[in-house]
Amino acid sequence: MTINEKQDELIEDFDLFDEQLDKTQYIIDLGKKLPPIDEAYKTDDNLIRGCQSKVWLHCEIRDNLVHFEADSEPTAQISKGLVSLLIKVLSDEKPEDIAAAQLYFIEKIGMSNIITSRRAGGLASMIARMKEFAQSQIVPN
Repeated sequence: MTINEKQDELIEDFDLFDEQLDKTQYIIDLGKKLPPIDEAYKTDDNLIRGCQSKVWLHCEIRDNLVHFEADSEPTAQISKGLVSLLIKVLSDEKPEDIAAAQLYFIEKIGMSNIITSRRAGGLASMIARMKEFAQSQIVPN
């Protein structure tokens, strides 16, 4: 499944909800399903700067694809849900595809109505970290 197909699937999922509260709960539920990362990855280097809460993002290459894992402090359920959305869309994709991805699903699901501006800054930092890691893995021809 391509990044855009994954985004389209998420948009369809969010279209099932009429109320913002239901969308927020769905984000929280996605975060609860995200497996915790190994404690060894909860380092300052993996901490997302600009997040309202502590969120750790571990990035690695597996079989020439970028793999992401993340976790947050226990009280940061929305932040963990947000990073889980990004992992759902971007993890296990080619570095070139991640670096070039236009993440239109964020606007289409009405994220600006769901999260605060401070959380939006954290979301932007998560995206930037993921794209920077992917870009760093692209081997020039």
